[in-house]
Amino acid sequence: MKSQRGGFAMGLIVGLLIGLALALAVALYVTKVPVPFVNKVPQRTAEQDAAEQEKNRNWDPNAGLTHKQGARPPAAASGAVPAPAAAPPVAAATPASAARDPAAILAARETSTVKPTPAADPFNYFVQAGAFAKPEDAEQQRARLAMMGYEAKVTEREQSGRTVYRVRIGPFPAKDAADGAKDKLAAAGVESALVRVQK
Repeated sequence: MKSQRGGFAMGLIVGLLIGLALALAVALYVTKVPVPFVNKVPQRTAEQDAAEQEKNRNWDPNAGLTHKQGARPPAAASGAVPAPAAAPPVAAATPASAARDPAAILAARETSTVKPTPAADPFNYFVQAGAFAKPEDAEQQRARLAMMGYEAKVTEREQSGRTVYRVRIGPFPAKDAADGAKDKLAAAGVESALVRVQK
């Protein structure tokens, strides 16, 4: 009986030692073998890192939002006023026999009262109140807009190899509504830009 207990304990200890030895061998093999994906990427030098850091030092994610003070749309700059749409031609006087025909009278009324429907706007409009490199800054701007009564959303976008967090109000179905919100933000001292997105 004692020899069986000793044999079991000895087998357990030997099994544990063999397991540990195998685990150690696998760990050494995994750490020494080159990783296939990492080693194929070219390594960056300290000079490249310093150049990238210098390039990013003065980067402004809001650079695209600002506009030149004197810039105006070409139509507004030239003072040209768009011509009104041409009115539909008035129907010529009908002969006396057609004037008594009720179908001709109804047809003449329908053609004179039909107005052209305006084309549906194929865009949605947003008012962008900033783009930030840090999500905390974007959330602060969103909170400021919420205190002013605007419901803004923060969206993440990759721009020029950097992540930018945009703060936008909208969508607005019409440009006039977006312009009104942009003017209210400008009156409150918030710099913003109108963004047009295809529906």
